[in-house]
Amino acid sequence: MPLISIVTVCRNAAGSIEAMLASVAAQRGRAIEHVVIDGASTDGTLEILERWRQHLAVLVSEPDGGIADAFNKGIARASGTWLMFLNADDRLGPNQVARAA
Repeated sequence: MPLISIVTVCRNAAGSIEAMLASVAAQRGRAIEHVVIDGASTDGTLEILERWRQHLAVLVSEPDGGIADAFNKGIARASGTWLMFLNADDRLGPNQVARAA
């Protein structure tokens, strides 16, 4: 089965990002790498991401040139055959990645 890269970009998403991370970590049935690009958050987002670090293939936190720049950074770091984009305040349903694939 081909690897699926999920790219998430965020900035100051402490209020919503943990539920998104949990929904990705709960996916079963597919090989997934989760790439997270944080735009140098100042609200505790990075601390939450560090707590979930073992579930992330890539974590980058640095200033960027906006959302398109952040997505491009994520795409460049992704190694999957397929790409999926998931915003910090979105959530995946149970086995949603496997069903989509």
